[in-house]
Amino acid sequence: MEWITHFQSWIALGTLTALEIVLGIDNIIFISVLVGRLPHDRRNRARVLGLALAMISRILLLLSLTWVMGLKKTLFEIFSRDFSGRDLILVGGGLFLLAKSTREIHHSLMGEEEHPKAKAGRHMLSVLAQIAVLDIVFSLDSVITAIGLAEHVTIMMAAIIIAVVVMMLSAKAIGEFVDGHPTIKMLALSFLLLVGFTLFGEGLGLVIPKGYIYFAMGFSVLVELLNLKVRKRLERPVKLHKAINS
Repeated sequence: MEWITHFQSWIALGTLTALEIVLGIDNIIFISVLVGRLPHDRRNRARVLGLALAMISRILLLLSLTWVMGLKKTLFEIFSRDFSGRDLILVGGGLFLLAKSTREIHHSLMGEEEHPKAKAGRHMLSVLAQIAVLDIVFSLDSVITAIGLAEHVTIMMAAIIIAVVVMMLSAKAIGEFVDGHPTIKMLALSFLLLVGFTLFGEGLGLVIPKGYIYFAMGFSVLVELLNLKVRKRLERPVKLHKAINS
């Protein structure tokens, strides 16, 4: 813990914390969408557990530095393109996110209404399992980036814990806002499609600057917030189907 006395270490901690929060935006969106299918009294618990899983998975990845860095080694080659373990995880995670987002959009628009208490316990486990799978995919790049920015594992772990605590404090407000505004929910699902495509593309070796993606997301949210103010005058607001589906 000698890094505490070094000013540069505190700069690294602040930088990593900010990075973890920014990279965790897509994670919060995914959790908010999935949790929205649970009974209202279980949603906050699911959010906290989901983010706790994210924290645990990232810390475990940090403690497995050799394995994480080994994921960048070439496993095989197809059409002169080298594929590593990281590439396979990104491709698989991207496809999973594309399929899941598409399915959520379908159920939101066409799904049948279900009783909110139906099989709630089983769906809770299903939601947490899906969050755990995507947490690993979302965590890979942030962990690899953290390894490159900081020399001490304790700095990386502290940054992850602080970032997750911040996300836990804001997840409920974000989740309720997304669930209470159907157009925002559809926009969030569109973001997840974009993130899924980005993960898939990165797994195939495409260079997709994250700054452009986050700017597009931020601009879209700003436009939609302006639209929400206009829609308040409508007599019948937009509503989506609520479907509890495993």
